[in-house]
Amino acid sequence: MSKQLEDFSKWYIETIQKADLMDYTPVRGCIAFKPDGYEIWEHIQEEMDRRFKETGHRNAYFPMLIPESFFQKEKDHIEGFSPELPWVTEAAGEQLEERLALRPTSETMIGHLYSNWIKSYRDLPVLINQWANVFRWEKKTLPFIRTSEFLWQEGHTAHEDEADARQETMQMLDIYKEVVEQVLAIPVYDGQKTPSERFAGAVDTYSIEAMMKNGKAVQAGTSHYLGTKFAEAFNIKYLNKANQHEYVHTTSWGTSTRLIGSVIMVHGDEQGLVLPPRIAPTQVVLIPVGPWKKNPQIMEHLDEIFAALKAKGIRVRLDDSDQSPGYKFNEWELKGVPVRVELGPRDLENKQALLKARDEEEKRTVDLATIITAIEEELTTMQTRLLEKARQFREANAHTTIDTLPQLQQHIDTAKDNGTIPGWVLAGWCGEDACEEKVKEETKYTSRNIPFNPPTTKTACIGCGNEAKHTVWFAQAY
Repeated sequence: MSKQLEDFSKWYIETIQKADLMDYTPVRGCIAFKPDGYEIWEHIQEEMDRRFKETGHRNAYFPMLIPESFFQKEKDHIEGFSPELPWVTEAAGEQLEERLALRPTSETMIGHLYSNWIKSYRDLPVLINQWANVFRWEKKTLPFIRTSEFLWQEGHTAHEDEADARQETMQMLDIYKEVVEQVLAIPVYDGQKTPSERFAGAVDTYSIEAMMKNGKAVQAGTSHYLGTKFAEAFNIKYLNKANQHEYVHTTSWGTSTRLIGSVIMVHGDEQGLVLPPRIAPTQVVLIPVGPWKKNPQIMEHLDEIFAALKAKGIRVRLDDSDQSPGYKFNEWELKGVPVRVELGPRDLENKQALLKARDEEEKRTVDLATIITAIEEELTTMQTRLLEKARQFREANAHTTIDTLPQLQQHIDTAKDNGTIPGWVLAGWCGEDACEEKVKEETKYTSRNIPFNPPTTKTACIGCGNEAKHTVWFAQAY
């Protein structure tokens, strides 16, 4: 049995550690991002941030400390986050008059400030995004996927009416789907969350959901239409064109560093990390092999290749350390570097080099005269190939013929007996919370979302057998 199937969590932790992406800290559930781990986040940030700005959003920053009274203003919000809130109760040796929460999310603080900033329809829409850290005191943690402190972006917008706010909500979900699929090479299902799974205080929550290699789900991004709930709680009103006061309609949307964990869990293999070229800290590594120190021409050619790749904006490293070639190959494979180029005396005689893609088994020979073009093409091809591989895996493990709870339980038991993964199930749901909860209690499967474009439509509820109002993806989730 493969390491991934035998103990996926162990494989995941080992992969992260061998790739040198993070380290544990003395504070439970908090990790340090090492340079490679943080650079992956930087490349995700770059792709997201560019798209945000292209759609008119601007970045701002809001305080980390939020007064307790702010949470009391929106009842659903405080009920949703209260169990996860860490509090500051003392400063400079004195007890604070009011407890301050380390932000779990910023709707309350931003609502308070928007009520001061927004006065007229001329002030709308407000399109602001924040890159920040947030705190949710988790009982069970897993690096990148679920930690007590994590990094994210959170967008907070205010609009004149529901139509404009809802258009914003869906636009941002589409941006998330584009980045996750095209940049991270992770296929997702987009859809609407059920009421029990929606964001605390939202009218409607929409998500993109991704399948990991162990069949579990990760919520890769969410976008919320908040209606006028937070506007009413924080008195965010504007004077409309008819000279009347109205509440604004607000949205919020976010993705986090759990995307790093998702990349590892979707693309990693038995050897370790596999990174999509578009987010890899090092996209190409050049390695001299054989008695290269006795042949200066080898390094001269590698230096030329290095400079040419660098000039094209490709992130390249030249490994001229005194470690053996085998050690270097293994080291860079563990780090998930997409493309490796090897050049030795015999290769030089034949005016060629060896090229190895991280996700492919075989090396191939490439003429030195066309090596730069070949590397560029391989990076593009690998990016597409990883998405297609992940899509094929998802399709093979997304089940659409299971319609009852006994069938689902049998399916889970059979997978366990066979050492395979149970994956996801597309099932009908009547709309009653009790049926959704029943599925969770009996199988540990939770609703992921009501997909916009399900592969098929279900007619009977998996929980009670009555007529289904919705077709829903169910899965075990992180």
